[in-house]
Amino acid sequence: MKFGLFVPQGWRMDLVELDDPVEQWEAMTAVAKAADAGPWDSIWLYDHFHTVPEPVRETVFEMWTTTAALARDTSRVNLGQLVGCNGYRNPALFAKMATTVDVASHGRMYAGIGAGWSEHEWRAYGYPWTSQKERMGSFVESVELLHRLWTEDDVVFQGQYHSVDKPYVVPRRKPKLWIGGGGERVTLRLVAKYGDACNFGTGRVDVIEQKLAILRKHCDEVGRDYDEIIKSTSLNVFPIEDGADPVAATAKARGRYSLDEFREIGSGGTSHVLADVVTTKQLRDHLEQLAEVGIDYVISYIPGVAYDHEPLERFAEEVRCW
Repeated sequence: MKFGLFVPQGWRMDLVELDDPVEQWEAMTAVAKAADAGPWDSIWLYDHFHTVPEPVRETVFEMWTTTAALARDTSRVNLGQLVGCNGYRNPALFAKMATTVDVASHGRMYAGIGAGWSEHEWRAYGYPWTSQKERMGSFVESVELLHRLWTEDDVVFQGQYHSVDKPYVVPRRKPKLWIGGGGERVTLRLVAKYGDACNFGTGRVDVIEQKLAILRKHCDEVGRDYDEIIKSTSLNVFPIEDGADPVAATAKARGRYSLDEFREIGSGGTSHVLADVVTTKQLRDHLEQLAEVGIDYVISYIPGVAYDHEPLERFAEEVRCW
């Protein structure tokens, strides 16, 4: 099993204890550099413009420009996106940006793509908020186009949502394509056809087991080797010592928030994935369960890591055990 780490980007209100944007940036970069020096395989960013659980006027660093900057601030870890929003950039531009960052990072780019879901952000930034059917249709075309633009010359494509006419996506590179989402009819079939990796389930073992069975079926249908696809999930956890008091152990990372508020903010506003304050034994047990059902990659978000690297170091000790 390999492991990735989200850096504190601002989206989950994880930089608000710092007032100066430059100080916020340096706090984020410090986490990236700590991961680069540790056992982590990758660092990760979200593709969001406004904070959660509610949009407020606080810093959120933009994904692609931040990815490019972190490519030069690190030297070893891969750079991932969970995931790029298809609606924010057309697929040809996405393909070009990904190849550029792959070169800048000397081949460390994990390019993530998903259909997108944040209606508030789309409307705030002037993107037409279309129906789910239309967003998924656009997503399907984009994934096919990304694959073709990275593997073929002189691509001509006229779809319902996107078109290209022989764009020069040069330098020619093929970053690993991570496809986010667990939709059983469309998204998982796209993974089987085009994905190097998938991500779904937010650590829920029963959900993951079900989705992986469906992914395997799609792979059989399209003639894809199931075992060559990276199967990942995400965890929102704050690891503490066995027997430690959760309130005391999280005090430095929590700042102004109560423990309950801290857990909610760590969830990204999704009630079923509240950030868990877990002991190292609980974390280890959960990782073992995930491995048993077929997960081979875990991407972790540690709330408050901008202010306290201790839980990062504690998790790293678990990473070294795998």
